[in-house]
Amino acid sequence: MTVIEARALSKAFTVSVKKGRFRRERRQTAAVDGVDLRIDRGETVGYIGPNGAGKSTTLKMMTGVLMPSGGEVTVCGLVPVKQRIRLALRIGVVFGQRSQLWWDLPLRESFALLRHIYRVPTADHAARLLRCRAMLELDEFLDTPVRQLSLGQRMRGELTAALLHGPEVLFLDEPTIGLDVVSKQAVRAFLTELGAAGDTTVMLTTHDLADIERLCRRLVIIDHGRVVHDGTLEALHARYNSRRRVVVDLDEPPPAPLTLTGATLDATELDGRRLTFGLTTGTAADVVVQVARSAAVRDISVLEPDIEDVIAKLYKNT
Repeated sequence: MTVIEARALSKAFTVSVKKGRFRRERRQTAAVDGVDLRIDRGETVGYIGPNGAGKSTTLKMMTGVLMPSGGEVTVCGLVPVKQRIRLALRIGVVFGQRSQLWWDLPLRESFALLRHIYRVPTADHAARLLRCRAMLELDEFLDTPVRQLSLGQRMRGELTAALLHGPEVLFLDEPTIGLDVVSKQAVRAFLTELGAAGDTTVMLTTHDLADIERLCRRLVIIDHGRVVHDGTLEALHARYNSRRRVVVDLDEPPPAPLTLTGATLDATELDGRRLTFGLTTGTAADVVVQVARSAAVRDISVLEPDIEDVIAKLYKNT
């Protein structure tokens, strides 16, 4: 079932540009330029791109905050701007710069107010809150005014607030930015479990690529307002020939240069006692078995492809 669908979605803003010493002229700048996207129920999708690529603008059009300049978008079968009130009951939103918590109230009372705003049955609200309290470790600061919470505590509160009415879709804009290690782990673990349940569609924008690797099976990359990749992380690595590498430490250098099946020798260090192989069709075990036939293996390590390097290459080529 398709939950989010965008067809030729675009958004242009009018900007004033200096022209000459005393004159300025108005120009149209495309923030989102013809995005086509379909997201099914239960998917967790990473929506990433460099600053100014159009990520947040896309989310704002999907949540009804901005009116598209062109194209169409539907979320849960609703047109976001025209049916914004109905849509608000079916989505959850966490934007890092905007809060849905009451600054001077304890966190617990903010949650109680949200129950009344969304008209959530008491039993459903209590069950969802209990789950969030356990997964996000909220109990130690439930009675603390929001203004006194740390950034990590507040973000855990924001996530809870966005989910208490049982939304079908959760939009997250930089949910882990600025968080400490403990808070990041708590948020990621919670979102992993949420995605595994398959009941909630999650659309995540972030610059923290560790979030993408941990949470998202599907990756949509936008640059200059256009989608430049839509697929798995593995497909992106294959597109740019980014490979797993196997580092083999030997007791002594091999007596002759090694040529392996399913791997290439990418680097030789420590006077020939450390060899780095890039996997082509083989596995790490294949490499170790073949090397062990010619030399005594002391240690091995497997290096996963660096997602940051791959995405940097993609940005440069678009």
